[in-house]
Amino acid sequence: MEDLKYEFYIGAPADTVWNTLVSPEGTRQIFFGSELRSTFQVRDTYEYVGPGNDGEETVHVYGTVLQYEPNKVFSGTEHPGPSYYSNHAELETRITFTLETVGQCTKLTLVNDQWPANHPSYPNASSHWWMILSNVKTLAETGRTLDLGW
Repeated sequence: MEDLKYEFYIGAPADTVWNTLVSPEGTRQIFFGSELRSTFQVRDTYEYVGPGNDGEETVHVYGTVLQYEPNKVFSGTEHPGPSYYSNHAELETRITFTLETVGQCTKLTLVNDQWPANHPSYPNASSHWWMILSNVKTLAETGRTLDLGW
């Protein structure tokens, strides 16, 4: 499967974009009401938890932190939550968010790679990342999100 790579230029400083990506307030607004929970220590776990199939505490995505440098990079393994697929533990990819200052803007790059053959989440991921990252850009620049009908 092909790697998913997205680049956005955002008219906001890196710390604003970073907070949108990792703070509970930011992630609830950009990740379908889910909160990112983690110690952010390398080799520790992280989870996106929010309303879903298992109620208010549904684990939508989880993984292990591979790299974490505030305002620069967050990388981890990624699995769909247990309520999505019975073989969720086998369905591992990697996500890497990288921030870079470009003039008065922040370049946000997301790479979602290491897809195993026939991963059932690939079609949704390839379309949902565009919406999520558009919301990151809009929230960081304006303080509000897009109305995507969620």
